[in-house]
Parts: sequence; structure tokens; C-alpha cells
Amino acid sequence: MAASAEHDSPTEASQPVVEEEETKTFKDLGVTDVLCEACDQLGWTKPTKIQIEAIPLALQGRDIIGLAETGSGKTGAFALPILNALLETPQRLFALVLTPTRELAFQISEQFEALGSSIGVQSAVIVGGIDSMSQSLALAKKPHIIIATPGRLIDHLENTKGFNLRALKYLVMDEADRILNMDFETEVDKILKVIPRDRKTFLFSATMTKKVQKLQRAALKNPVKCAVSSKYQTVEKLQQYYIFIPSKFKDTYLVYILNELAGNSFMIFCSTCNNTQRTALLLRNLGFTAIPLHGQMSQSKRLGSLNKFKAKARSILLATDVASRGLDIPHVDVVVNFDIPTHSKDYIHRVGRTARAGRSGKAITFVTQ
Repeated sequence: MAASAEHDSPTEASQPVVEEEETKTFKDLGVTDVLCEACDQLGWTKPTKIQIEAIPLALQGRDIIGLAETGSGKTGAFALPILNALLETPQRLFALVLTPTRELAFQISEQFEALGSSIGVQSAVIVGGIDSMSQSLALAKKPHIIIATPGRLIDHLENTKGFNLRALKYLVMDEADRILNMDFETEVDKILKVIPRDRKTFLFSATMTKKVQKLQRAALKNPVKCAVSSKYQTVEKLQQYYIFIPSKFKDTYLVYILNELAGNSFMIFCSTCNNTQRTALLLRNLGFTAIPLHGQMSQSKRLGSLNKFKAKARSILLATDVASRGLDIPHVDVVVNFDIPTHSKDYIHRVGRTARAGRSGKAITFVTQ
């Protein structure tokens, strides 16, 4: 990261915590009326903690580091200030949002479009696994917001005639720790070199790793830190179970649990694409409505799986950690760690799926020799 000297360490957000009690609406945070109406239509009745902390500062034009977990309302925390600013000074190619996974990019795009539909906001999703030509055509129309994975964006910056980000006003890095863990550092460096230095930058991450600190020094100017995530903590109402079994009996126990808890919706996490596919086929042959989601599937199949599960057309989603972060799947009752995750924070993200909106959920982890 080509860090520049003038970028200071972040100041903590100066609002007292009490403010959360007083602030009841998006209007109180300074969001313009037309966007407040859009929030109402989306069913966002009141701002979440991260939105209360970040939105007023973002509207003042500050750079922000937001530390918050999946499901804390991060997308709203950066989308609303960006759309607010776009209304004040309309411009094409106004904001770029970088995300680690394709599914997350589509989800962020949906939220931008839902919030900005009444003001005619156009966004383009630029990710791998999808025809490059159609993306070039979308970029030629100069959308207001680009949501991209770093690799494919670089591809277009280098090869798509007439496309550049020299007028960009906002850069968002969502799930920054994941972007850097997936070794996108060189791509992020290249992107930072071709966008204006005079811009607003929001960096959102679940954890503050050394790589994220380095990125913050390189990309942000005098940022304010808004932290609402507690370090590696699971949700209070979560019931966590561990099953100690020989590994050769894992399949049998999984089927037993699915039968015992029938009627719930399940996310089953496996460590490899192969095991995800194998287990999905096994469960399907036994008559379960199971569907896989992993990195070796084509992009349209991945979105198809996700949408079927979201629409409750399938009750079991088998996934690698591609689905543990960022994705908003509100109705998961039980998370099964069929394979134990490598990092403790991945465990937190997996099991965090079950406890949206204060519901209690179950997490079951298989422990073998």
C-alpha cells in the first residue's frame, strides 16, 4: 500500500452512546426526505447502531472506518450518505463500492436500487463469472454507482475503451478484511492509483486486522472510527451445541439432525467446494430439499441457489464460507458447522446468520478426531 504521510490515525466517533435513545428516525440523522420515504418503503423503521454512528459523520464529509458485523445495517450506513450527496450534486460515475464476493455485490446493488428508485439512480455490478461485453456496455452508459469485485474492475479499467474513474467522488470498501484476505491487495493498490485523491472514503470491516490498518493509512484522510462490533462475540440468544463423533459417522448424524429438526431452515457449512457438492447430492437423494452454493458453480447458478433459499423454495443451503459473510438471509433457524471453520471469526459470521431481529437460533458444530 502506497501510504501517504498526511493521513492521520482515526479519531473515535465523538457522539455519546446516549444519542441512540434520542435519535429515532433517519430524518434526525440528516437524511433528506425523499430518501427517508425510501427507507419507510423498505421497512427500515429506525436506524441501526452503525447507521446512527456513521451517517451524520458521512454527511459532514468525513472519511469513515466502520467496524460492524454482518447484518448490522452497514449497506444503509454508506448507501444513504452517498445517495444524499448524489442528490445535491448529480454526476455519473459518482461512487465505487468494492466487495470481496459476487453475491455481496448483487445484494448491495439491490439495496442501492431500492433506496434510489424514486430518484432514478442507476447502478452497475461488475464481477467475474459474467459476460464481460455486457458489462462494458453497462459501463458505457455511465451509471451513478459501480459495485465491483477488485479483479474484474481492474480488467475493465485496463481493457474497456473510454472507461475511467477520474471523476469519482466516493469509494467504499465493504468487508475490507475479506477483500485483503482474498489477496486482492495488488488490485486495490492499482485502483487507488487511478481514482482521484480528493474523494470521500468509507472502509467497513468486521475486524481491524494489520492489513486493514495498512489500507486505512493508504486510502483514508483523517478518518473517524465508528465501532459497534464487539470483538468476536456471538449473539446472545444463540444456543450452541457441539457433537463429538467419529468422522465416518458425520453424514449419518447430519441426516438424523435434519429429520429431528424438520420444519426449520438450515445453513450447513462445509470447508470445501467438493464436500459441499457431495453432501448436497447425498441429501437430495434422500429426499431433502437441499441446494449447494460454492465458488466452483457458475455465477447464475450461485444466484439461483441463493434466491431459491431466500424465497424458502428450499429449506437447506449447503455452502462454503463464500456465504458466511455479508449475505442477508433473514430466515435461517439452524446453522450446522459440518466442517469446523479455520478461523474463529468465520465461526462468528456463520452462526450470526441465525439470530437476526433478535430471534433465537441454534448452531450445531460437528467435532471429529
